[in-house]
Amino acid sequence: MKRMITILFHNFETLDVFGPVEIIGRLTDHFNLQFVSQTGGIITSTQNVPIVTEPVAGLSGSGHILLIPGGLGVANLLKDGQFVNDMKSLALKAEYILTVCTGSILFSKTGLLNGKKATANKRLFSWAIQESPDVNWIKKARWVKDRNIYTSSGVSAGMDMTFGFIADLLGHDIARQKSIEIEYDWKEDAGWDPFADLYP
Repeated sequence: MKRMITILFHNFETLDVFGPVEIIGRLTDHFNLQFVSQTGGIITSTQNVPIVTEPVAGLSGSGHILLIPGGLGVANLLKDGQFVNDMKSLALKAEYILTVCTGSILFSKTGLLNGKKATANKRLFSWAIQESPDVNWIKKARWVKDRNIYTSSGVSAGMDMTFGFIADLLGHDIARQKSIEIEYDWKEDAGWDPFADLYP
Protein backbone atom coordinates (compact mmCIF):
# COMPACT_ATOMS: atom_id res chain seq x y z
CA MET A 1 0.00 0.00 0.00
CA LYS A 2 1.45 3.33 -1.08
CA ARG A 3 0.55 6.65 0.49
CA MET A 4 -0.12 9.64 -1.77
CA ILE A 5 0.55 12.90 0.04
CA THR A 6 -0.95 16.00 -1.57
CA ILE A 7 0.59 19.25 -0.35
CA LEU A 8 -1.98 22.04 -0.45
CA PHE A 9 -2.00 25.82 -0.17
CA HIS A 10 -4.71 28.45 -0.37
CA ASN A 11 -5.86 29.11 -3.96
CA PHE A 12 -4.78 25.76 -5.36
CA GLU A 13 -6.50 24.72 -8.59
CA THR A 14 -9.33 22.31 -7.80
CA LEU A 15 -9.00 19.93 -10.77
CA ASP A 16 -5.21 19.78 -10.34
CA VAL A 17 -5.95 17.90 -7.13
CA PHE A 18 -9.28 16.17 -7.64
CA GLY A 19 -8.50 14.86 -11.13
CA PRO A 20 -5.58 12.73 -9.89
CA VAL A 21 -7.35 12.02 -6.58
CA GLU A 22 -10.40 10.62 -8.42
CA ILE A 23 -8.13 8.17 -10.23
CA ILE A 24 -5.77 7.21 -7.42
CA GLY A 25 -8.65 7.03 -4.93
CA ARG A 26 -10.33 4.27 -6.96
CA LEU A 27 -7.35 1.97 -6.46
CA THR A 28 -7.95 1.32 -2.77
CA ASP A 29 -5.92 -1.88 -2.75
CA HIS A 30 -2.84 0.03 -3.81
CA PHE A 31 -3.06 3.59 -2.46
CA ASN A 32 -4.30 5.69 0.42
CA LEU A 33 -4.67 9.46 0.37
CA GLN A 34 -3.37 12.12 2.73
CA PHE A 35 -3.74 15.89 2.46
CA VAL A 36 -1.27 18.20 4.19
CA SER A 37 -0.50 21.91 4.42
CA GLN A 38 1.97 24.02 6.34
CA THR A 39 -0.28 24.63 9.33
CA GLY A 40 -3.03 22.05 8.85
CA GLY A 41 -6.72 22.90 9.01
CA ILE A 42 -8.98 23.93 6.16
CA ILE A 43 -7.32 24.94 2.89
CA THR A 44 -9.52 26.43 0.15
CA SER A 45 -9.09 26.21 -3.60
CA THR A 46 -9.49 29.09 -6.05
CA GLN A 47 -12.98 27.74 -6.73
CA ASN A 48 -13.73 27.90 -2.98
CA VAL A 49 -13.58 24.14 -2.36
CA PRO A 50 -12.37 23.46 1.21
CA ILE A 51 -10.18 20.50 2.18
CA VAL A 52 -9.26 19.51 5.73
CA THR A 53 -5.48 19.02 5.95
CA GLU A 54 -2.93 17.76 8.43
CA PRO A 55 0.12 19.87 9.32
CA VAL A 56 3.20 18.92 7.33
CA ALA A 57 5.28 18.99 10.52
CA GLY A 58 3.41 15.93 11.80
CA LEU A 59 4.41 13.69 8.90
CA SER A 60 6.81 10.81 9.24
CA GLY A 61 8.04 7.98 7.06
CA SER A 62 9.18 7.79 3.46
CA GLY A 63 8.46 5.99 0.20
CA HIS A 64 5.30 7.98 -0.50
CA ILE A 65 3.97 9.58 -3.67
CA LEU A 66 4.02 13.39 -3.50
CA LEU A 67 1.41 15.32 -5.48
CA ILE A 68 2.01 19.05 -6.03
CA PRO A 69 -0.83 21.00 -7.68
CA GLY A 70 -0.70 24.41 -9.27
CA GLY A 71 -3.05 27.36 -9.00
CA LEU A 72 -3.18 31.07 -8.30
CA GLY A 73 -1.52 30.52 -4.92
CA VAL A 74 1.73 29.41 -6.53
CA ALA A 75 2.95 32.96 -7.21
CA ASN A 76 2.97 33.84 -3.50
CA LEU A 77 4.86 30.67 -2.56
CA LEU A 78 7.80 30.88 -4.96
CA LYS A 79 9.74 32.99 -2.46
CA ASP A 80 8.32 31.34 0.66
CA GLY A 81 11.44 29.62 1.95
CA GLN A 82 9.64 27.60 4.62
CA PHE A 83 7.09 26.20 2.18
CA VAL A 84 9.78 25.35 -0.37
CA ASN A 85 11.85 23.62 2.32
CA ASP A 86 8.84 21.62 3.53
CA MET A 87 8.08 20.59 -0.04
CA LYS A 88 11.72 19.66 -0.66
CA SER A 89 11.84 17.56 2.49
CA LEU A 90 8.73 15.64 1.37
CA ALA A 91 10.18 15.23 -2.12
CA LEU A 92 13.50 13.86 -0.90
CA LYS A 93 11.66 11.15 1.03
CA ALA A 94 9.23 10.37 -1.80
CA GLU A 95 9.40 7.39 -4.11
CA TYR A 96 7.55 9.33 -6.82
CA ILE A 97 6.76 13.00 -7.37
CA LEU A 98 3.81 14.17 -9.49
CA THR A 99 3.14 17.80 -10.36
CA VAL A 100 0.20 19.35 -12.20
CA CYS A 101 0.14 22.62 -14.14
CA THR A 102 2.16 25.36 -12.38
CA GLY A 103 2.92 22.89 -9.61
CA SER A 104 6.08 22.11 -11.58
CA ILE A 105 7.14 25.77 -11.37
CA LEU A 106 6.61 25.67 -7.62
CA PHE A 107 8.47 22.38 -7.30
CA SER A 108 11.33 23.72 -9.42
CA LYS A 109 12.21 26.16 -6.63
CA THR A 110 13.52 23.20 -4.61
CA GLY A 111 16.31 22.77 -7.16
CA LEU A 112 15.38 19.11 -7.58
CA LEU A 113 14.28 19.67 -11.19
CA ASN A 114 17.55 21.26 -12.27
CA GLY A 115 18.99 19.37 -15.23
CA LYS A 116 15.82 17.29 -15.57
CA LYS A 117 13.08 17.32 -18.19
CA ALA A 118 9.75 18.83 -17.15
CA THR A 119 6.70 20.61 -18.52
CA ALA A 120 4.12 23.09 -17.25
CA ASN A 121 0.96 24.96 -18.27
CA LYS A 122 1.58 26.20 -21.81
CA ARG A 123 -0.19 29.52 -21.22
CA LEU A 124 2.40 30.26 -18.53
CA PHE A 125 5.35 28.44 -20.05
CA SER A 126 7.57 31.51 -20.32
CA TRP A 127 7.09 32.04 -16.58
CA ALA A 128 8.44 28.53 -15.92
CA ILE A 129 11.56 29.26 -17.98
CA GLN A 130 12.03 32.62 -16.27
CA GLU A 131 11.75 31.18 -12.76
CA SER A 132 13.97 28.14 -13.27
CA PRO A 133 16.17 28.33 -16.37
CA ASP A 134 18.25 25.33 -15.24
CA VAL A 135 15.30 22.99 -15.83
CA ASN A 136 15.05 21.35 -19.26
CA TRP A 137 11.52 22.61 -19.95
CA ILE A 138 9.73 20.66 -22.68
CA LYS A 139 7.09 22.83 -24.33
CA LYS A 140 5.26 20.28 -26.46
CA ALA A 141 4.20 17.55 -24.03
CA ARG A 142 1.05 16.49 -22.23
CA TRP A 143 3.24 15.16 -19.48
CA VAL A 144 6.92 14.37 -18.99
CA LYS A 145 8.57 11.62 -16.97
CA ASP A 146 12.17 11.98 -15.83
CA ARG A 147 13.17 9.11 -13.56
CA ASN A 148 10.76 9.24 -10.60
CA ILE A 149 9.35 12.69 -11.40
CA TYR A 150 6.22 13.21 -13.48
CA THR A 151 5.21 16.74 -14.52
CA SER A 152 2.11 17.65 -16.51
CA SER A 153 0.76 20.51 -18.54
CA GLY A 154 -2.31 22.57 -17.63
CA VAL A 155 -5.05 21.40 -15.25
CA SER A 156 -6.76 18.46 -17.01
CA ALA A 157 -3.37 17.13 -18.16
CA GLY A 158 -2.87 15.96 -14.59
CA MET A 159 -5.42 13.22 -15.23
CA ASP A 160 -3.61 11.95 -18.33
CA MET A 161 -0.33 12.00 -16.40
CA THR A 162 -1.90 10.09 -13.51
CA PHE A 163 -3.19 7.39 -15.84
CA GLY A 164 0.31 7.23 -17.34
CA PHE A 165 1.76 6.87 -13.87
CA ILE A 166 -0.70 4.09 -13.04
CA ALA A 167 0.18 2.33 -16.30
CA ASP A 168 3.88 2.46 -15.39
CA LEU A 169 3.27 1.25 -11.85
CA LEU A 170 0.41 -1.24 -12.17
CA GLY A 171 0.13 -1.93 -15.89
CA HIS A 172 -1.64 -0.47 -18.90
CA ASP A 173 -4.73 -2.65 -18.53
CA ILE A 174 -5.51 -1.31 -15.06
CA ALA A 175 -5.02 2.29 -16.19
CA ARG A 176 -7.23 1.78 -19.23
CA GLN A 177 -9.96 0.10 -17.17
CA LYS A 178 -10.05 2.96 -14.67
CA SER A 179 -10.28 5.51 -17.50
CA ILE A 180 -13.26 3.61 -18.88
CA GLU A 181 -14.91 3.48 -15.46
CA ILE A 182 -14.90 7.27 -15.20
CA GLU A 183 -15.71 7.70 -18.91
CA TYR A 184 -12.54 9.70 -19.48
CA ASP A 185 -10.83 9.89 -22.87
CA TRP A 186 -7.30 9.20 -21.67
CA LYS A 187 -4.66 10.69 -23.96
CA GLU A 188 -2.13 7.86 -23.72
CA ASP A 189 0.55 9.64 -25.77
CA ALA A 190 2.59 11.84 -23.42
CA GLY A 191 3.67 13.91 -26.43
CA TRP A 192 0.10 14.76 -27.49
CA ASP A 193 -0.19 18.51 -26.99
CA PRO A 194 -2.36 20.71 -29.22
CA PHE A 195 -2.13 23.53 -26.67
CA ALA A 196 1.59 24.26 -26.96
CA ASP A 197 1.10 25.92 -30.35
CA LEU A 198 -1.54 28.31 -29.04
CA TYR A 199 0.98 30.40 -27.16
CA PRO A 200 4.22 31.95 -28.47
